[in-house]
Amino acid sequence: MVTRAVDRQGTSPRVKRDDGNARVSLVTGLDRAGERGEAMFTAVNLSRASQAIVEQIRGLLREGKLRPGDRLPSERELCQQFGVSRVTVREALRILETGGLVLIRVGARGGAFVTSPTSRQVGTGLADLVSLSTITAAEVTEARLVFELGIVPLIVSGATDDDIAELRALTKRHAQAVKAGEYSMQMSAEFHTRLAGCTHNAAIEMLVHTFHGPLLMSLLEVQAMAPLAGRKGCAEHAEFVEAVAARDAELAESIMRTHIGRTATRIKAHEKRSR
Repeated sequence: MVTRAVDRQGTSPRVKRDDGNARVSLVTGLDRAGERGEAMFTAVNLSRASQAIVEQIRGLLREGKLRPGDRLPSERELCQQFGVSRVTVREALRILETGGLVLIRVGARGGAFVTSPTSRQVGTGLADLVSLSTITAAEVTEARLVFELGIVPLIVSGATDDDIAELRALTKRHAQAVKAGEYSMQMSAEFHTRLAGCTHNAAIEMLVHTFHGPLLMSLLEVQAMAPLAGRKGCAEHAEFVEAVAARDAELAESIMRTHIGRTATRIKAHEKRSR
């Protein structure tokens, strides 16, 4: 069993033996390659202290000197190593926690623990960058044709019974929204994002979450051109789910190609009229 303990001197990690198993201390004063007797962290410029702390910890993560599961030194020790106040350290830890890089636990065995950001958290950050760029609805739809058609075989082979049950419940709820005149493009985007989860591939899920903002933007543009477009699309969602349930990759791909292709046709026609 691996456990990690704080080196109160802040100079070197300690390795203790317990029942023949190594107990590796928290890395507080040197890299994992060997004992160098040097502090892991360095004092920061007080004008941007919290951000400087965040960057140092991110750098140590990239270098492998900090890994998921490591517990950071106590607030008092971090204050001493960085040369800042507890308020600054706490602000830095909040930034790291929001970014999914640190998990804050309370209690006797609490502290700041290094963790790994989820695909949703990573995707949200990338989505902000994509959404702020000059990507057009036509470009988004072309990308969807490549990407979403490409993952259909993975959806068909990877979807579990629980996935299919959730997708059926989702399409049923969306069909009810259509009847009530409450169906939205947010619901359509929700369906396509949930499909990515059926692949059970973290990289694919991250990419789809990244694309959520541009996807919604393109769908809203289509809705503005054809207010009733969602009705046909919602029905195709249900047909796609049944093709997945039947493990019919060819049929599922055909449905998705028609589904996204119609959106592409509408957007291209609109852009030609706008020129």
